[in-house]
Amino acid sequence: MKLNKSNGNMYDWVTHTGNVIKGECPHGCTYCYMKRWGKQNPVRFDEHELTIGMGSGKFIFVGSSCDMWANDVHGGWIERVVDHCAKYENKYLFQTKNPNRFYKIPLDWVACTTIETNRRYEQMGDAPSPFLRAVAMSQLKNVNKYVTIEPIMDFDIHEMVELVRQCNPVQVNIGADSDGNKLPEPTIEKVRELVEALSEFTVISKKRNLGRLEAK
Repeated sequence: MKLNKSNGNMYDWVTHTGNVIKGECPHGCTYCYMKRWGKQNPVRFDEHELTIGMGSGKFIFVGSSCDMWANDVHGGWIERVVDHCAKYENKYLFQTKNPNRFYKIPLDWVACTTIETNRRYEQMGDAPSPFLRAVAMSQLKNVNKYVTIEPIMDFDIHEMVELVRQCNPVQVNIGADSDGNKLPEPTIEKVRELVEALSEFTVISKKRNLGRLEAK
């Protein structure tokens, strides 16, 4: 799998990204950062990527450009990607808005879901609701679980905290919209309240782009 060094607004602790399943994400979220390059090709499996070695000692975000766990992605493709990663001594992050399809993820890898808000906004496209994502994560056992709240959208504090708590994450990553998508955003005071509440039961990692809300 051809790897790219992580940079820009990516997670600070991720060293590389890689993609075997490519193309336009089936979820169609309006704020997807891939949209900056215009319309993508249909989802496809890049066979050549499995001929490339992945080395060792890296923390790799696999599937960073397309949600490889979306319902429209062939299950056999997912299995081949996971099996390929297992051949190398790396740590891996798999992130999806459809965690109901998570399987075969070893304990020392990371299964992450995105929960931008507890509400349902039209900008979220065809992705499963945050509630369904939390339910699926609550049923996932024996694996490191993260939650990413990015791009954070306006929320109801008690409902949001309970959704995240249901996932039982060892870490929560919080970030803001980086691309001017005019999303319904919370005030920085609400964000601080959320961070304080979540800090009672998990580790919080605040992304650099959250500083934009501080400046508003």
